[in-house]
Amino acid sequence: MQRTATFLWHLVPTATLAIALALVSPGHLRAQDGATSAATTPARQIVISLTERRLHLLEDGRPPRSFPVAIGRPGVAIPLGDSRVLRKRRDPTWHPTANQRRENPALPASVPPGPSNPLGRFALDLGWTAIAIHGTNAPDSVGRRASGGCFRMLPADIATLFEAVPVGTPVRVVSGVVSQVVSGAASGPAILPPPQPAVAVAAAPSPPPIPLPPVAPPLPILPDPRCATAGAPLRRMICTVPDLAALDGRARGLQQRRLAALPAERRDAAAYALLQEERRFDDRITALCWVRRGMEADPVVAAAAKACLGDALSARLEEAKRR
Repeated sequence: MQRTATFLWHLVPTATLAIALALVSPGHLRAQDGATSAATTPARQIVISLTERRLHLLEDGRPPRSFPVAIGRPGVAIPLGDSRVLRKRRDPTWHPTANQRRENPALPASVPPGPSNPLGRFALDLGWTAIAIHGTNAPDSVGRRASGGCFRMLPADIATLFEAVPVGTPVRVVSGVVSQVVSGAASGPAILPPPQPAVAVAAAPSPPPIPLPPVAPPLPILPDPRCATAGAPLRRMICTVPDLAALDGRARGLQQRRLAALPAERRDAAAYALLQEERRFDDRITALCWVRRGMEADPVVAAAAKACLGDALSARLEEAKRR
């Protein structure tokens, strides 16, 4: 009888965690974390707590899972609020951002898959520019403020997450502790037990919330007006693949926003310069990512072309931001 009571006592914290985390829906998160109301919780979602430095995977029908993550180092802007998984990459190639190249000019233009790749074996690209959940070749950094803005995970953990979540999975980044963003009307905040409560330990005081710099508004996405009549295989691929269309549209939106801010007497010349730049970009991707007409239906050819276009469009967007 005593053994049964002890077993049930250890089940209580785990059950409480499952119930409380299941309540972390967009409608219950605090307004200061950029929450939006929603009628129902998605079947699967990711919640990342900057204070806890943990990623919580919430799924209908199974207990929540929690993993440690590395977040942006001091001085690096970290996005808050809602996004989603835009793309999944296995054995990704790492391309340093413009800021990283300025900080360390010795960085290579890219690092192919392998043991020296900072992204590890898997990457989940999010809706924020140049922000991803990925593995790492520096596992000691996980759990610390050590990244350039992305969320690093241990190799085994990112492999588990990569297989568990599909493209489109909602992602929410909050500044507070996940156990404190579930609130009741009269009883106050709902406190969750520790992620692994099998052994009772003295509770350490929670660190204060991390002050974060303001997050820039999202870039507008401007579709390519040529998509309705696009004939070239690569341009058709950019128009029809959502991830590629979003990268292309953000670069166009940024260019048009800057064009609109120019004085009227300079606008025509700048618009012509943009048109010439568009033609040069099309020439570059034709040379880099060439696909023979009619071969884009081949899955191997299409996958290689999409990866090549994704790298070229990402570089173009970074270049547009530097101007």
